[in-house]
Amino acid sequence: MFNLGDTVLMKKPHACGVNDWEVIRLGADIKIKCMGCGHLVMMPRPEFTKKMKKVLVPATDQEAKRSEHYVAADRIKRPNQI
Repeated sequence: MFNLGDTVLMKKPHACGVNDWEVIRLGADIKIKCMGCGHLVMMPRPEFTKKMKKVLVPATDQEAKRSEHYVAADRIKRPNQI
């Protein structure tokens, strides 16, 4: 399903416009980090499994660990900014 360090795709995008999140804590609650702006969100496991679409990059993929996954700063859509 998903493991610590996986990059997952969520059903709805974050406010910055990115759907990719990194799993940084597992337990009864799941903590994820936005790959666009770095925002941290913690949610109950049942809610997370309902909102998650699929695993994009598994943590065991050594090639993917070496590459940068974060979105370039100029591509992030910031809410409340014109």
